[in-house]
Amino acid sequence: MDSETGALVEDITARVQRAVRAGDFPAIVGLRGDRTLILSDYDYLTSWATSLAFEVRVATQAQAIRVHRWVFAVPHVWYDDGDTIQARPLFTAPLQPGETETISWMSYDNGDGIDYGRVEFARRPNGEPVFDEPEYFAVPIRPLPRHPGAALHRLLTSGIPDLASGLPQ
Repeated sequence: MDSETGALVEDITARVQRAVRAGDFPAIVGLRGDRTLILSDYDYLTSWATSLAFEVRVATQAQAIRVHRWVFAVPHVWYDDGDTIQARPLFTAPLQPGETETISWMSYDNGDGIDYGRVEFARRPNGEPVFDEPEYFAVPIRPLPRHPGAALHRLLTSGIPDLASGLPQ
């Protein structure tokens, strides 16, 4: 990962951290192309339909600014069973034994490809989140098709010349 992508990862994950501190759980994406755009969606984790709709809107914007680098981050609860990491929204249930609150992120750069990582966090007794530094995964990751940012990546690399005219509104 180059330094510009790393800086964008830190910017976007810091924005999600500020939102979590305020009690919000948005998906936030940073796009770099002809200009920089920061987009967020507070309903992203409510359903697959809302998350997909957001990623389609982001892909349209990304295409419009001729994006060459982007970072997608969303807060989750992770449970790692040793083979698979399962994720769920933070707001669906209290934290269970073995679960970890985390900000999952995915980055893409035209020259470097895809990278994944997370920012783990824990809470003080008063509920205030305390965040670790961003972690960059060095092992190969095989995300499921519903991983945050996966639809965005597929849309942007699909070769569709104009997403805005080819997708339902």
